[in-house]
Amino acid sequence: MSDEDRDGTPEEEARELREEMERQVLEIYGPTVLDHWKHPRNLGLVEGADGYARLQGPCGDTMEMTVRMDGDVVADCGFRTDGCGTTIVCGSAATWLAKGRSFVDALGAVGARGILELLGGLPKSDVHCAELAAETLRLALADHLAHRGSPWKRKYRKMG
Repeated sequence: MSDEDRDGTPEEEARELREEMERQVLEIYGPTVLDHWKHPRNLGLVEGADGYARLQGPCGDTMEMTVRMDGDVVADCGFRTDGCGTTIVCGSAATWLAKGRSFVDALGAVGARGILELLGGLPKSDVHCAELAAETLRLALADHLAHRGSPWKRKYRKMG
């Protein structure tokens, strides 16, 4: 678009660009991915976490996840990433799948396959994002297991 073609204000141009991006995401990825992209669930690390993990994926994206347990149930979980939109979507999906489930159910539900099913699939080039989110959550749950008998050790972990 040339400067001569622009009649709108910067706000109108930004809105049009956002709408075009949303149309493209919807066309390529589908409505569930668009929803998690626009409204990521559980973004941010949980205070007072019982489990923490940080992992770097094959594309260089880094994801961190925290879980807070209430007995055997994932009471809360959150994530943070420096990755692309698809990585954010997969972190959102992984934490959404885990939250409110028992430890064992969360382990079973939050694999790459579960994330891909929830999202309605992803292009092959983005499947590694689901794998990164699933593995990071599993490591956060494993960290909880490793420290649940000695909660004082959590204070010595490096988080964020």
